[in-house]
Amino acid sequence: MNPVLEHWSLSVAALACYTVAAAAHLCRVRTAPRQPGLIKDALLVQAGLLVALMAVVSPLGYWSGGYLWVRAMQDLTLCFIAPALIVAGHPWLMLGRLRHQPADVPELETTWSGVRPVLAVVIFNAAWLGWHVPAAFDLVQGSGPVRLAEHACYLSAGVWFWLQVAGPRRPGRWQPPLRRLALLTATAVAGTVLGMVLVFGANVIYPTYANSLHHVMTVLDDQQLSGAVLWMGMMPPVVIAGVALLIGWLNDEDSDASADLSRLLRHRTSGWYVRPGQR
Repeated sequence: MNPVLEHWSLSVAALACYTVAAAAHLCRVRTAPRQPGLIKDALLVQAGLLVALMAVVSPLGYWSGGYLWVRAMQDLTLCFIAPALIVAGHPWLMLGRLRHQPADVPELETTWSGVRPVLAVVIFNAAWLGWHVPAAFDLVQGSGPVRLAEHACYLSAGVWFWLQVAGPRRPGRWQPPLRRLALLTATAVAGTVLGMVLVFGANVIYPTYANSLHHVMTVLDDQQLSGAVLWMGMMPPVVIAGVALLIGWLNDEDSDASADLSRLLRHRTSGWYVRPGQR
């Protein structure tokens, strides 16, 4: 075997899914009308798909079966980084073109983003926490199909979650940035609890990782390091999104205040008829 590829994992299913998704998206980009930002958005979506593939078919995927902290990096990539890149590329615009409708129709944005943001956040956190339950975590370690199901669950739930946080703004209860920030905060709290359990736990929760690779660090050390990776690794995208939402909220407040002030300062004409030459 080539020494360069010796520590690379291989997943035919992941490669097939990536090829179909990337090719379908590129076909829509090629036939779409040229408009500002189209190429940038296409590159972001393609980067998100490629990052998701590299989390599975790469040394990251290979060593995730031996080290808990590497698997934590893989989980972060599939849940937070790759979905965020895909959503940043405005994929709902491509959905509009698939339906042969204008890309600026509000109904398309509402359909793509979903109508139950709380449900999206609950499902995302249930997937994020549920796959780290020892029984499910160990099952993934010993079954290829279950591992593929975990990766698909992470990616799809992550895309749905980030659509609620950074997707198109639409009419409804969850449009204001502060309410989106509440969704983001709830997820940060759930991730913090998971990280704290792993970092400060005194017992080995995942005994299936007790392998010959742990001759420098113990399994408990690896487990605690993985908790730190999960805890601190999720913070940068969450903080960046939170700051963006706060900036959006401040901009909305400034625009509302400016509109109110302009109405107050607007010149009002008299309702009395004044003849020329009279005051």
